Amino acid sequence: MADPTSHTSLKRRRRIRRTVHFGEPMPPGAHTFRAAWLCGPALAWVTVFLLVPLAFVIALSFAQRGDAGEVVWRFTLENYSRLFGNGALGFDPVQPLILARSIGVGFATALLCLLVGMPVAFFIAGLTRRWKTVALTLVIIPFGTNLLIRTYGWQTLLSPEGWLAQNLASAGVPLADYALYPGWPAVMLAMVCDYLPFMILPLYASVEKVDWSLSEAAEDLGAAPLRAFWHAVLPQIRPGMIAGCVLVFLPATGQFVIPDLLGGAKVALLGNAVQQQFGGSRDWPFGSAIAVAALLVMLAGLWLHTSVTKGRREVALP
Repeated sequence: MADPTSHTSLKRRRRIRRTVHFGEPMPPGAHTFRAAWLCGPALAWVTVFLLVPLAFVIALSFAQRGDAGEVVWRFTLENYSRLFGNGALGFDPVQPLILARSIGVGFATALLCLLVGMPVAFFIAGLTRRWKTVALTLVIIPFGTNLLIRTYGWQTLLSPEGWLAQNLASAGVPLADYALYPGWPAVMLAMVCDYLPFMILPLYASVEKVDWSLSEAAEDLGAAPLRAFWHAVLPQIRPGMIAGCVLVFLPATGQFVIPDLLGGAKVALLGNAVQQQFGGSRDWPFGSAIAVAALLVMLAGLWLHTSVTKGRREVALP
């Protein structure tokens, strides 16, 4: 037989836990109402303008294109099969090459931004407090200009008649007529310059917290400066490096404006392929499949970032 005293004590504890929250008496259901009132509008906004369109695009990727370009709601895996090169006339390497090229451009952009951004981050961290503010302001100033305007600026600067090409020709640098624009040099230069702030800011946040006593201790124990940096400093800034690489890789993989304006017909990435399918080709199901593939690439990048940084702590000398 149950002890009535313990049953009464349990009911009293439940009543106290239910009616007192941070010293504030609250009636039953108040927690649910408060959570719905605070999070409801944001959840509704995300659901209507993000989740519903995303679900529509995913469903559309399994549909078929009609003879006149209309959408035929008949389930098929043909669109995803085309992504891997299985065309009507046999293997077609165009789409696999676009996917591989997009991932390669994302990795190359992240690596170049890392190589350029790391010295800048260390330089800013070594400035006085006043000049740090000035330097960080200069880093984020490009965000105040639209990406399209910046790309048109690069288009003018890198054109064969532009200032840069003319000065390189005057200096005796052997360049073809279209060595800089349009083509890969112009695309990569603009990608690195446009996404460099995304690398510098997280790197600076990590460099600012570096414990330099570890590097000094390593040098006192006989380590060369490069070895001390590799084992004492680099592990401390690794979270900023990984965060910066992810912030650069994800948008660079699906970039559309820069390859379209600076690459001409020579450069095609996932963003250009999606635009072509939803535009001139009028193949919305296949364009949706490409968009879903781009989303999966970005999710894979986020998963890699999470798996690498999971459980990572500040690393001391080995």
